Amino acid sequence: MTNYDELWPGGPKLACGEGGFPLSTDSVLLANFVSAANPKNIIDLGCGAGVLSVLMALRYEKARLTGLEIQPQSAALSRLSLELNGCENASIVEGDMRNHRSLFTAGAYDLVVSNPPYFPVKGGHSAPDEARRIAREEICCTLADVCAAAAWLCKWGGAFYMVHRPERLSEICCAASSVGLEPKRLRMVQYKYDTAPNLVLMEFRRGAKPGITVEKPLILANPDGSDTDEIIEMYHREQKK
Repeated sequence: MTNYDELWPGGPKLACGEGGFPLSTDSVLLANFVSAANPKNIIDLGCGAGVLSVLMALRYEKARLTGLEIQPQSAALSRLSLELNGCENASIVEGDMRNHRSLFTAGAYDLVVSNPPYFPVKGGHSAPDEARRIAREEICCTLADVCAAAAWLCKWGGAFYMVHRPERLSEICCAASSVGLEPKRLRMVQYKYDTAPNLVLMEFRRGAKPGITVEKPLILANPDGSDTDEIIEMYHREQKK
């Protein structure tokens, strides 16, 4: 059974159901973090049910977007989400990103985005079903696999954006730098001002010189638990009076 959710009232509609990872803030935060001006070709590595793909396709209507997803059920949900939102500039390829060299031409994209699995296999609490385990754990692709695919697909000077976990920051930077993706921007995500970061948003450039800008943290909630102004704006919510 397929259900439908809206990211915000009157906003993008997303198909969700069996084979789809539950909607979360991660892809919305990453889409907001992307600062590319006018990309022509975009690819979403491991697009899942299509949240990030839909947001990118709607934002960059003149670009051509490709979503790559290994799980057939998730790929079907992603196609449905794109159709629901009239994203005629996007398509989904069902395939394994570890086979990127046979699936795509090198340097074919000027913008690569990914919300990949965060945890090593058996590195934390495993989800009860296979679809969610593949989305959460590095069963079908490791961090190194994601960076290798991004480097192959990204043109010289192009950008790669990824959301991940801050405890793996050292691994992220090493994996990206080893394939020619230089970290250029970093922003930690915290629930409140006094809590530790639980996500990191990163921008890489292929072939860029060393040097990274660390931005102020993105805070999701005020001390009283209400949304911060930035989240209200991001989700198109009305400020409570």
